[in-house]
Amino acid sequence: MKAIILAAGRGERMRPLTDTTPKPLLAVHGKPLIEWHLEALARGGVREVVVNTAWLEQRIVDALGDGARFGLSIVYSREGRDHGGALETAGGLKKALPLLSEGADGAFWYLAGDVYAPGFRFEAAGVARFLRSDEIAHLWMVPNPPQHPGGDFGISAGRATAGADGARCTWSGIGLFRGAFVTELMARLTVGEPARLRPYLDAAIAQGRLGAELYEGLWTDVGTPERLRELNATPI
Repeated sequence: MKAIILAAGRGERMRPLTDTTPKPLLAVHGKPLIEWHLEALARGGVREVVVNTAWLEQRIVDALGDGARFGLSIVYSREGRDHGGALETAGGLKKALPLLSEGADGAFWYLAGDVYAPGFRFEAAGVARFLRSDEIAHLWMVPNPPQHPGGDFGISAGRATAGADGARCTWSGIGLFRGAFVTELMARLTVGEPARLRPYLDAAIAQGRLGAELYEGLWTDVGTPERLRELNATPI
């Protein structure tokens, strides 16, 4: 089982902190944000992780190395070096696919590098359920935070829906994806082309193939310096 951590973004809303430090390396309770993900993945039995990079990417490579100290093998999808900048969420996934999946049915974990969810469990049983299903991807949703009151998607009978006002939840930035999500839904997207993931998730909803469930554990979108300060001021 493999995973990808999206860590390429500039982090504009986190400036000036991200002027000199990539957002995934900002400290949360004394530890770089991305390391919380890496440790949780290792506990769940994941052994191979792809990290995509662009902004200050060498800083990330230098900080994490080959992943051995986390019990992982880390490889890098270097968007800055290869394309001159970040490719956004869908573009980053398209570029990284050869490192993640050997076929349409191959599954991998997807994690946004700027969320904090230390209690999330990357369980093999969840992967097995996903692989037995007809889902092309499966998202973990959270109750809407104050900064995103409208949410993203609804949940009905274990599937994501477009949802109605007041009935949507927010995607946590954590999910399981099949290689087919990229090879089928993103077939026309060329490698190196920047693109957002949301339209492709909407396409999966339209096909009835996007699974979803609610996660009610500790979760924070570390999107602003104020949120980072509040998170660090809250006891673990």
